[in-house]
Amino acid sequence: MKYWNLKKTNQLALEKTGIIPRSISRLFNKFKQELNPNSEIEALEEFKVARYQTLASIKYVLILVVMPILINQFSKAFFLDPVINYLWSKNSKYVFINQSQEERAFADLQRFEERIHFDILIGKLNAQSPSVIQQKMTDKALEIAYIYSIESANAIKNILADSISIVIFIIILIISKRQLSILKSFINEYIYGLSDTAKAFLIILFTDIFVGFHSPHGWEIIIEAILRHFGLPENRDFIFIFISTFPVILDTIFKYWIFRYLNKISPSSVATYHNMNE
Repeated sequence: MKYWNLKKTNQLALEKTGIIPRSISRLFNKFKQELNPNSEIEALEEFKVARYQTLASIKYVLILVVMPILINQFSKAFFLDPVINYLWSKNSKYVFINQSQEERAFADLQRFEERIHFDILIGKLNAQSPSVIQQKMTDKALEIAYIYSIESANAIKNILADSISIVIFIIILIISKRQLSILKSFINEYIYGLSDTAKAFLIILFTDIFVGFHSPHGWEIIIEAILRHFGLPENRDFIFIFISTFPVILDTIFKYWIFRYLNKISPSSVATYHNMNE
């Protein structure tokens, strides 16, 4: 199978526009193929190629997804966890690695203190001496410090483990260029083989999710989660600047792709997209 011409399966999807309309050229090619005495053999061969292409693409995607995740988890469990935990516990005076953690920890402690006073005022708790309240505050502060100390250590583990996963992902891409070309061919054939309505629907869905009216709220949640995952400070100015610029850049790239490529390959899809988007 390695000698098969896999580009043949998506030739119709990627053909360029010319003087003769593509519908007429396709009809002529179909008529010529039906008159070909070897059409059945070629059809069977194309089916085998398409089947091999699909299976190879699925296996390659699984490798691209599963291998970095497995290496990420194994590196954390067997190497990073014991090393980072030992080094972090050895320097136990460090609890926070950024100011955002401090602000969240202080807010948690303040809410706990306010809850105690509120419960006393409404009679849920009996009036207690300042020393008892202070002891509760001390215990809560130690609990919060332990929680954020673990979060800080996990952030360092995430940086190292994710870096290893990215390196493994890049290595897989480099050493498996043939599988990557098969995957590209499969994706092109699948996408350009969709109906015009399906293409327009996917375009509208993609743009509304990532660059639509409600997308800034989603981007804000995603950026905050990423920053917290890597232990980076949750700078509101940076988040707002990112939200105000990145979706615009993404929308520009997407519109350029529609104008530059999709408009040539499938102009009817672009027309359907404009009609559905109006």
